[in-house]
Amino acid sequence: MLGTGGTIAGNAASATDATGYRAAERGIEELIAALPALEGLRIETEQVAQIDSKNMSIAIWQRLARVLAMHLARPEVGGIVVTHGSDTLEETAYLLQRVLAPSKPVVLTAAMRPATSLQADGPQNLLDAIIVAATAGTSGVLAVVAGRIWSGLELRKVHVLQLDAFDAGDAGPIGAVEDGRIRLWRPMPAGAPLGLARIERESSGWPRVEIIASHAGSDGAIVDAVLAKPQPTPLAGLVVAGTGNATLHAELEAALWRAQAAGVRVWRCSRTGAGPVIVHDERIPAVSLTPWQARVALQLELLEGET
Repeated sequence: MLGTGGTIAGNAASATDATGYRAAERGIEELIAALPALEGLRIETEQVAQIDSKNMSIAIWQRLARVLAMHLARPEVGGIVVTHGSDTLEETAYLLQRVLAPSKPVVLTAAMRPATSLQADGPQNLLDAIIVAATAGTSGVLAVVAGRIWSGLELRKVHVLQLDAFDAGDAGPIGAVEDGRIRLWRPMPAGAPLGLARIERESSGWPRVEIIASHAGSDGAIVDAVLAKPQPTPLAGLVVAGTGNATLHAELEAALWRAQAAGVRVWRCSRTGAGPVIVHDERIPAVSLTPWQARVALQLELLEGET
C-alpha cells in the first residue's frame, strides 16, 4: 500500500467539517491502523508523497510510477493500493495505466470527506480497494470509490461534494464491490505499456502542454499570449476544450491554426464531459478524452522522441 496524501488522509478541526479540512496530514500506516478488518493480512506500506492532490507534480508522478514498477516486479506482491487525493485522481490513473498497463492490479482510492469526519468515507473506500487488489484475476490501473470500480483510462471527477463523485462518461463503471466481493460488468483496462523510459526525462524539461477552452466570445488572444511566453519552457502543445462536439469559435480556430504553423501540436476535445467526439475536419485533430486526460496523452506522445 502506497500513500500520497489527499483528503483520505486529511484532518479537520471539527467532526462536522467536511470542507474546511487540511489534506494529507495522516500517513498510510495511520490509515491502515484505523481498519481492524485488515488484521492478519500481509500488507507492506510506503509513503511515496504527502500532498493535497491539487499540487500533484510530474516529479511525484515519476516517483510513484518507479515505485509501482519496482513492487509489481516482485513475485510475492499480488496487488497494490494507492491512496490519493480526488482532485487529480483521474490524471494520475490515466498516466499510470498508459505507462505501466500492469498485469497485476494497481488500485487507486480516495475520499470526499476527511478522516476526522463523523461519516468519513475513506475507511470503506480503502477496504474496498484492498478487496479489489486482493481478488484473483484483477489487473490494470483501477480506481475504487463509493463502492464502484472504475477504469484508469476513463475515470473523471464530476462532483465537488457527493461521496460518489466519479464517473466514466458513457462507459460507466467496470464493476462494484458488494458485501466484500467484486462483481464485474466488463473487462479490466488493458493495452501495451509505454514503459518507464517514456517518462524518465527530467520533470522540468517535460513538453509544456496547456489547456484552453472555446466559449461564447472567444478570440485568439489567449493563444497568442501563451505562444509569446517562452519560459519556463516553450509551448509544445495545446489542448482545446471545445463546445459540444469539440466545435471551436472561428476566431479561436484561426489562432490555433497559427499555433500549428509555429510548430505547436494542437488537439481538441469536448468540454461537455460525456460522449464521443465525431468531426469531419481533422486540420485540428480531435480525441474522445477529457481535457485533463488529453493533456496527459499529448505529453506522453510528445515525450516519445525522448526515449
